[in-house]
Amino acid sequence: MAYAESPEHPAGLWRNPDPRRTYDVVIVGAGGHGLATAYYLARNHGITNVAVLERGWLAGGNMARNTAIIRSNYLWDESAALYDHALRLWEGLSEELDYDILFSQRGVLNLAHSLQDVRDSVRRVEANRLQGVDAEWLTPEQVKEFCPVVNVSQDARYPVLGATLQRRAGIAKHDHVAWAYARAADALGVDLIQNCEVTGITVRGDRVTGVETSRGPIAAGRVALAAAGHSSLLAGMAGLRLPIQSHPLQALVSELLEPVHPCVVMSNAVHVYVSQAHKGELVLGAGVDQYNSYGQRGGFHVIRQQMAAALELFPAFARARVLRTWGGVVDVSPDASPIVGLTPVDGLYLNCGWGTGGFKATPGAGWVYAHTIAHDRPHPLNEPYTLERFTTGALIDEHGAAAVAH
Repeated sequence: MAYAESPEHPAGLWRNPDPRRTYDVVIVGAGGHGLATAYYLARNHGITNVAVLERGWLAGGNMARNTAIIRSNYLWDESAALYDHALRLWEGLSEELDYDILFSQRGVLNLAHSLQDVRDSVRRVEANRLQGVDAEWLTPEQVKEFCPVVNVSQDARYPVLGATLQRRAGIAKHDHVAWAYARAADALGVDLIQNCEVTGITVRGDRVTGVETSRGPIAAGRVALAAAGHSSLLAGMAGLRLPIQSHPLQALVSELLEPVHPCVVMSNAVHVYVSQAHKGELVLGAGVDQYNSYGQRGGFHVIRQQMAAALELFPAFARARVLRTWGGVVDVSPDASPIVGLTPVDGLYLNCGWGTGGFKATPGAGWVYAHTIAHDRPHPLNEPYTLERFTTGALIDEHGAAAVAH
């Protein structure tokens, strides 16, 4: 593999596609899921004749536009199993990939602001314990002890009545995660091809035979989609219509500050979540914009409401200056849970619909997606997440059940 400096990505990986070569697998999207899938295809299944295609630079899409929160305290058994598998992989990932991903298990608090929030949260704590996922219920006083900067005054507009706590949860450095998987996949023989936009998917009869790209055709026995925010466009190239919508998701960071915020705090009622990055920026995220868009920006009113909500919970941050804002594009399925599995087109595989949960699932998603591609059948952990659930009605409505969607 050759290495080159580029203005978009220092030490960017690149390789020119060889039009005479037929890959066993072409993965569309060199973000966290695409790179993790390529790594686990090679490591777990011995499939190294793989190309990962990226229309921009490596991990420059949604992987570079997230708030890096990792947790597994979901309500439904299917969700908890998949995300806790990912969390267990996160816990050993730096050592396995020989790259410091700055994984920090500082804990995640999900706040409750009403009696219904309390009932739902306590239910989720008990469900997590039955699932073998660590979970605790904290009183307002315990919330204040765990995170002193949170406003737990009963005079607040949204008083804190308690919170769930997952101590194993935390954050990681998203670009480090991408580089770690890229280096590991490259070392196993995977080709990483940047600045290579997929413009078509070639189908003969009912089977995929390759892709058309901005750098020429590439033949492949299997094609795996892993491009968050644009899955419906890519699937449409193969004549497949997906039950997903694309929405902007916004966040921002502050100027660098001294360490003041020891954990991650999330609140569904006020649609905000706040953590402090390793370098010192406060990281604040909002809910998904309601309108459909492929634009990597959202409505100003969402950011404004997000800031107001954050200051309700953290009055001490009122004088912090905003450094930058950004938006990603997320795929949202009807039940706001992922779609990972086979498609009606033979040789075409699908990984999409994660909504706001994509980053935290990265190792687990790559693991089960690689298994699905290698064996042409789902892994037990993603078997509930196939397209068929939208015809059988076996939905996994985590969006409506969890304390917060992120």
